[in-house]
Amino acid sequence: MDVSVVIPFLNESPNLQPLCEELKSNLDTMDRSYEVLFVDDGSIDDGVAILESFRDSMPQIKVISFRRNFGQTAAMVAGLDFATGDIVVTLDADRQNDPADIPAMVAKIEEGYDMVCGWRFDRKDTFLSRRLPSILANRLISRITDVSLHDYGCTLKAMRKDLAKQVTLYGEMHRFIPAVASGVGARITEIKVNHRARTAGESKYGISRTFRVLLDLITVKFLLRFHSRPLHFFGMPGIVLGGVGGGLLAYLTIARLFFGMPLSDRPLLIFAFILLVIGLQFILFGLIGEMQTRIYYESQNKPIYYVRHTVGLDEDQQDGTTRLSDIKKSGIG
Repeated sequence: MDVSVVIPFLNESPNLQPLCEELKSNLDTMDRSYEVLFVDDGSIDDGVAILESFRDSMPQIKVISFRRNFGQTAAMVAGLDFATGDIVVTLDADRQNDPADIPAMVAKIEEGYDMVCGWRFDRKDTFLSRRLPSILANRLISRITDVSLHDYGCTLKAMRKDLAKQVTLYGEMHRFIPAVASGVGARITEIKVNHRARTAGESKYGISRTFRVLLDLITVKFLLRFHSRPLHFFGMPGIVLGGVGGGLLAYLTIARLFFGMPLSDRPLLIFAFILLVIGLQFILFGLIGEMQTRIYYESQNKPIYYVRHTVGLDEDQQDGTTRLSDIKKSGIG
């Protein structure tokens, strides 16, 4: 399979048939084998029936139906798990993403990139409720994650199969796929794509998701920088707070022993003890996190590095004490 197209959807029955027609007309021109994976995230309309009926004219359609609504991230992960194409393309089912952009994204991947992200340059959404929060969020996410993109919220993306299988998502982290991909060393670029106004169905997003984005951003930042060394995250504030508390206690001890300063009515003494205890707690949190990280990697055989490719190695050769076959199972690109 050359190309897999992954499309999560929830109650989008008015858009599915015209979307399938557009996909067929554009994907057939690529002269490549392809599949279209629709992931039904617990819809209560007749969307699945529409897709099943369209399979007569487009047998490349495959449908994955959830038992209930698990969220867009879960639907995206399911699509990536079931995808078999060498290149995996994701897009929304609301027809605001244009399937005509798929060939250009696939061509960009073949220039040597691991992921190509869509940039809705001329976005057809309301400014105050959709575009302005998106602009602010994209700038914040780019600065914090060190992956500079104009449009993190665009679902239209293309990625190599090996990268799609290495990206681990949960919660509502589908919007941070480029940041997560950068954590395994992916080469990422973006291209301008067409964006269209919604003509049918109802949007599933609102201004309220801004707060969830901020919380997920904190999670992503922690996972990108400190997931394998949590002591560095907790240890620094622990050292600072504990150091300040210890310094204050040393000052008060000297003042009491050598200058006769009374301490019973000094709030500074209580404050110093609090800082010292909090600092020690931060360090202990970091040590517990280090223990959990060791258990995570050792019990699940998680890779601590990812190999892009190898030259001159075969299955019988060994890299240190690890066989190449084990490397491939655990994290080769």
